[in-house]
Amino acid sequence: MSASGSRLPAGLLVSVRSVAEAEEAVAGGAAIVDVKEPAQGPLGRADVHVIAAIAARVAGRAACTVACGELAEGEPSIGPHLAALASQLAAAGLPFPTAVKAGPAGLSLDQWRPAYERLAGLLANRGELVAVAYADWRAAAAPDPARLITAAADAGASTLLIDTFDKASGGLFEVVGGGVIAAWMAAARARGLGVALAGRLGRRDLPAIAALGGRIVGVRSAACEGGRMGHVDRGNVAELVGTLAEVWSTASPLPPDCRGGFRPDFRPDFRPEEISP
Repeated sequence: MSASGSRLPAGLLVSVRSVAEAEEAVAGGAAIVDVKEPAQGPLGRADVHVIAAIAARVAGRAACTVACGELAEGEPSIGPHLAALASQLAAAGLPFPTAVKAGPAGLSLDQWRPAYERLAGLLANRGELVAVAYADWRAAAAPDPARLITAAADAGASTLLIDTFDKASGGLFEVVGGGVIAAWMAAARARGLGVALAGRLGRRDLPAIAALGGRIVGVRSAACEGGRMGHVDRGNVAELVGTLAEVWSTASPLPPDCRGGFRPDFRPDFRPEEISP
C-alpha cells in the first residue's frame, strides 16, 4: 500500500472482460483483476452482471477494480451503473470493488474536477476513485497530466493512473519519453498520490518502469493471445509477473514482491525532459 492511502496493492494489473479471462489472470499471478470491455474504449464499461460474476470468481484471490468509461458521461450514466453493481454484489455477499476508474476525455480541467468530485461522492466509502491522466491528452481532448495531477490531489484522490487514450497508437513510452513519465510520477508522489502505469505496456517496458519505481503496472494486450481483443492467457500473465519481480529486484537492493510494495526512498536516476504546455 502507498503512504498516500491508496487501496491498491503493488503488482501486475490485468484487464479482463470475462470470468474465464479473470481465472487466467489470477492463475498467472495477477495482483489486480481489472474489469472492462475493451470494445467500448480505453476504459470501456462492462455490464453489471459480468462485473459481479468476475468479482465472485476473484474474491479473496486478487484485488478487483472496475473501469467506468469517461467522466464526461456524467453521474446520470455512471451513477446508476455503480448503484446496480453495489446492489448485486451486496445480494451475493461480495464486497464492492477496491477501486473504480473513469477517464478525463472530452473535459477541460475546470470541468474535470467537479465531475471527479461528484463521482467520488457517489462512491462514498465503497471504493476508491482513481484519477486518470491520458499521456496522449491532446488526442483525448483531456487535461494536461501535469495540471491534472495538482487538481487530482486537491480533489482528494489517492491514486493516479497514467494511461493512453488511443490504443491504436504506440505504447506509453512511445507516446511520451521516459523523462516526461518520471516527471509526472515525481509530481504525483510529491502530492501524496500513488501511481499506476498502463497503455500498451509490454515485457520490454518493465525495466524502465522498475527504474522509475513503478509499483502498479496495467496490461491487457501483453497478457492476451491475439492482442487487445484476444483472450487473456495465464502463461503470458505469469511471464509478466515473473519479469516484473525480476526487474524490481534488480532496480532496488530491497526487492519487493509482486503483491508487496516498493522502496519509498527509491529515486530513479533520470533527468526529466521538459514537459510541453
